[in-house]
This record gives sequence, C-alpha cells and structure tokens, in this order.
Amino acid sequence: MIYDKLSNITLYKGLSKNLDTAIQFISTHDLNELPLGKTTIDGDRVYINVMETKAQPIEERKYEVHKNYMDIQIDLIGTERVDTGDYHQVTLEDYHQENDVAAASSEDLAQCILGPGNFIICMAREPHKPNIAVSDDTFLKKAVVKVHI
Repeated sequence: MIYDKLSNITLYKGLSKNLDTAIQFISTHDLNELPLGKTTIDGDRVYINVMETKAQPIEERKYEVHKNYMDIQIDLIGTERVDTGDYHQVTLEDYHQENDVAAASSEDLAQCILGPGNFIICMAREPHKPNIAVSDDTFLKKAVVKVHI
C-alpha cells in the first residue's frame, strides 16, 4: 500500500511500466473532467473507472482483493476511509476472474482517509476495504485507476 498526497504521485515512478503510464496520465490530466465510466489509457493494461457512489458504514463493507491489477483510488468529491488488511492473513471468497475481484476477510492493518488531494495504491493481492463512511455526507465521486501487474 502507498498512501500519499496526489501532488507527490510522480515520486512513485519507476516501480513498474504500467504504473508509470498511470502516474503520467494522472499527473497531466484533470480527472474531474473525465466522464463517468471507463476511460482507456493503455488498453487493458491501464484504465480508469470514474464512478459516483455512497460511502457506507464499516459494518457493510468487506475487504476485496484483485489478483491481476493494482488500484489507485482517488476521491474527486467527498471523503472516504480505505482500510488495508494483512496480505499474509487473507482468506479469499468467490473470486470472479472476469472482474478480477474477490471478497475477502483479513486482519486489519491500516486506515487511510482519502478525500480530494490524496490517493492510495492498493497492490494486487493486497486486501483493501474502500468506501467506508467518515461523516454523514456519504456522496463520493471517485476515480479508480486499474493497473495491470
């Protein structure tokens, strides 16, 4: 997991080619201008899903795990908490290959508050629990950049 201010995202170039592509796009485009839905950056290797959703109480959220993609999660409007879990203590449930997602259970490791101006990179196979409400204002518009490993 990498958690930082969006203004620092270029510091993470050099970790992987596809991540570099994602970082270059994020640092040179206004994500608020992207349409809802999928925007392709580099085929299936790097793309962005922009969505509107509602943050939920922690009791309604489960960990998720992706086997083939890392997520870069960025709140455009609203603020959520994202929890990360212990990679070594994860139990996968119902992996769906077509969406590269599995529900999971894990021991909690960290809690990160996003909100505009911050980002989190959740590595492939790292359990993460996004969309946790931090206030009564639960509306979120967020970008999730999918980066193939």
